[in-house]
Amino acid sequence: MLQPIRFKTARCIVEYGPGTGIFTLKLLERLHPEGKLLVFEVNKEFYEALKQINDPRLIVINDSAEKIESYLRHYHCSHADFIVSSLPLTVLPENMVHNILINSKYCLSETGAFIQFQYSLKLRSKLKSVFSKVKIRFTFFNIPPAFVFICRK
Repeated sequence: MLQPIRFKTARCIVEYGPGTGIFTLKLLERLHPEGKLLVFEVNKEFYEALKQINDPRLIVINDSAEKIESYLRHYHCSHADFIVSSLPLTVLPENMVHNILINSKYCLSETGAFIQFQYSLKLRSKLKSVFSKVKIRFTFFNIPPAFVFICRK
């Protein structure tokens, strides 16, 4: 899931739906010392747990990923170098998914990627309608196995 990220040059990484922080901790392990990791978590319990991670590069946001642009601006990030998403996009309202994807593409750097973790291929056509390049990888390391969509502007 994190393989496409260029950690040496990325200064602003965004994570959607970090949950308990499994990917968050892995991102922080590899994040540049001058980098920022903005994580969007709407679940209050997960949000409070993520706030306990002691790393000055971590910015935990209790709000919708739809609002990425205003938070990037607020935290002085001109763009997101990479966006990692574990959001269950196939079960969220269609207009919310549309807003998240469009806003993510708009805020993504020209060389960055939107990386979506998903358990089905249902999202493929929606991603292809927003992003010009969509690669799909299958991971057996997850139970159940999952798909990783790597999307570029």
